[in-house]
Amino acid sequence: MSEHIIVSTQNRVTTVTISRADKKNAITFAMYTAIAEAIEEYGQTDQARALVITGEGDMFTAGNDLQDFMTGGLPAGDAENPIIRFLNAIRDCPKPLIAAVNGSAIGVGLTMLLHCDLVYSANSATFSAPFVQLGLVPEAGSSMLLPASLGMAVANDVLLAGRVLTAADALNHGLVARVFADGELMSKVQEIAQAIAASSPVALKQSKALIRNQRDEVARHMAAEIKIFAAQLQSPDFAESVAAKLQKRAPNYS
Repeated sequence: MSEHIIVSTQNRVTTVTISRADKKNAITFAMYTAIAEAIEEYGQTDQARALVITGEGDMFTAGNDLQDFMTGGLPAGDAENPIIRFLNAIRDCPKPLIAAVNGSAIGVGLTMLLHCDLVYSANSATFSAPFVQLGLVPEAGSSMLLPASLGMAVANDVLLAGRVLTAADALNHGLVARVFADGELMSKVQEIAQAIAASSPVALKQSKALIRNQRDEVARHMAAEIKIFAAQLQSPDFAESVAAKLQKRAPNYS
């Protein structure tokens, strides 16, 4: 278990907190493994009947830790790769997943929300997916799921033009279900989670299966995405984007 992932269970609600505030909650391979383990255990046991994912401080997550990406890579189709294991776990979990977006959700911080069943945000939260700006492509099925959620025009504005959505935008376009004041988010989400945990577990599983009835199609789309994503990680454009970020300059893709 990673020291930067805090998992606690109370009254049949498991809370998974991304706790790396000094690095804007950027997720490392070890952290992906820890989150995947928590989701897998939750899905396979009856210790909890609702799971909440949130971040520490004023950031949900800045997305992937680029240093890990540069050193570890992302083997296409390798189910044991920590990132793919996490994506598979969050996609295939048979029980309700809840996101409490307490701050900026960037990259996978946004795309993981598309696999959560209930998404709530703080008023100060923002949402962005700057894959193209990093020389990468959408992942986690977002090239399929984000247009389905936001509509093609808004999804393209986010995925291609780099638009940053506010909490009000996310609510208006259906990415989040409700927006709460920053100081009330976790208490409100815990209330909702407790209500879900008190419901029939069989009915919850069956209802989720009915709602998430395109899982096989999503899995195929994710597999196609990840091959392209993995190739882009080895591309000159990605190397240039990382160099530019480290040198605090604009990238040059000429």
